[in-house]
Amino acid sequence: MTQLQAIARNVHYVAYGTPGGEFKPAHRAAIVTEVEVNAEGAQTGRVKVCVLNPTGIFFSDWLPEDPSGERGGTWHWPERV
Repeated sequence: MTQLQAIARNVHYVAYGTPGGEFKPAHRAAIVTEVEVNAEGAQTGRVKVCVLNPTGIFFSDWLPEDPSGERGGTWHWPERV
């Protein structure tokens, strides 16, 4: 079953690492604030989120989904634990 994006759903935001590799991309908790739909009303996979960092929050616009969870600047569904 495919999960649909929806406002207020919890997702993971993948933070960018540093260019020199001192910090690797990190997963952060995020809440969907808007879902992009195309002209036909179908979801595009891109969302806006509020990212909850240990040191504060920030908002990120139109992030693509990356199910692998490896690419910075993307979102994915939380892993089941």
